[in-house]
Amino acid sequence: MWENILLGFATAMTVENLMYCFVGVFLGTFIGVLPGLGSLAAISMLLPMSFYLEPTTALILLAGIYYGGEYGGSIASILLNLPGTPSAAVTCLDGNPMAKQGRAGVALFVTAIASFVGGSVGVVALMGFGPSIAQLGLSFGPADYFALMLLGLVAAVTVGGGSLVKGLIMVVLGLLLGTAGTDVTSGEFRYTFGFLELRDGVSLVAIAMGLFGIAEVVSSVREAGTRKITEKVTMRSMMPTRADMRRTVGPMARGSSIGGFLGALPGAGTVIAAFLAYATEIRVAKDKTRFGKGAVEGVAAPESANNAAAQTAFIPTLTIGIPGSATMSIMLGALMIHGITPGPLLVTDHPTIFWGLIASFWIGNLFLLVLNIPLIGLWVKVLQFPYKYIYPVVIALICIGVFSMRTSVFDVGLVVIFGGLGYLLQRTGYSAAPLILGFVLGPMLEENLRRAMLMARGDAMRMVSDPVTGSILGLSAAMLIWAIYGGVRNVIRSRQVKDIPPGET
Repeated sequence: MWENILLGFATAMTVENLMYCFVGVFLGTFIGVLPGLGSLAAISMLLPMSFYLEPTTALILLAGIYYGGEYGGSIASILLNLPGTPSAAVTCLDGNPMAKQGRAGVALFVTAIASFVGGSVGVVALMGFGPSIAQLGLSFGPADYFALMLLGLVAAVTVGGGSLVKGLIMVVLGLLLGTAGTDVTSGEFRYTFGFLELRDGVSLVAIAMGLFGIAEVVSSVREAGTRKITEKVTMRSMMPTRADMRRTVGPMARGSSIGGFLGALPGAGTVIAAFLAYATEIRVAKDKTRFGKGAVEGVAAPESANNAAAQTAFIPTLTIGIPGSATMSIMLGALMIHGITPGPLLVTDHPTIFWGLIASFWIGNLFLLVLNIPLIGLWVKVLQFPYKYIYPVVIALICIGVFSMRTSVFDVGLVVIFGGLGYLLQRTGYSAAPLILGFVLGPMLEENLRRAMLMARGDAMRMVSDPVTGSILGLSAAMLIWAIYGGVRNVIRSRQVKDIPPGET
């Protein structure tokens, strides 16, 4: 373990990797600060930058953008009551009331500390459990991987909340998009509709930038100018009192533990971790009426939870090749574009990549802590800049980035199409995250299913009868049935409430 850790730091502390780690956390924070964008849009927009770098450096850059965006999303939540990321919506509940009380600086300082603590706990969990899970993954066969990937898709739809039917529709649409291109087994073109540009499949960059870049920018234009910053944030105003620090120790510890555990589960991620951490603090608090009115615990707990979850989300992605969120899907796709197959062999065959990335998490979290406290004034000025001047530049950069990948105007057209689709999905209540999960996992799901069926000589019952594969498939079926039961029960209850005459309970 210690040899691997030293190897990781030796890799991460080269001049090039340090520079790109700094660039990643800075750009991630910058884009995360902009209302409505966040780490997912940041990675989608800056993904083409990574294709010209070495694999380790590229992952360090993208990871820095990821957890930098998670931190940046909380700044707009506190100052404008506009969550920069979905998980930062919880921070609005007490962060913005603190700002209205003239304590915006304290809320931002606590956010920085809680993010560092949560991120550190997540890195420790990744170091401790990542290699062990990878060793377990070496014993898995194609049927086991198929079952695990299916479980990841089912969990993303059922655990993440929202409409089960809409989630399933998005997953199936993602799976269909993933089948376009050249069939690996036969070499035949599938669903290319005569377009030679689709021989290699639909571009991951085009889908990600359209669904999470263009769509988020267009959606944010509608809301960004509705609130103004009235608080003046200075270094002196950021200093918390002893009572504040005493109240944040427990919430940060509990939030980091909750986030570290949930981040590694497919379909859970930073959003559920932040909400659960906040709910836990309300439950253990002696005075529950303080929450929602500027309680510092309501900032510390969700911020430590979402940053811990952001780190441990790399555990299933790197060690068994199964992403638990849309952001991790894009990270997985970046690895595959670099010719590296995520999974158990990543830890043994590419130790410099695995341990170098882990070491960069420590360095990146330290960058966030050291840089962003003095840079709070800069982020406040960014939020004060009229958004109508920012979004055209962002859209232009997205189109340039996509075109530079394959110098293809066709890909730019795909970005526009998927951008329109993403905005339409947002307006109709559909989440694009299951779509991107289905798109990335679809080809691997199909490949492992084919291998498993070949090994079983076409007998599907041999897959189900295997103890490991059968158990995982059974768990997927149980989660799906439970989600359907919960949906039907909610519909029945809502109808019963509507049937109650006015004035009766």
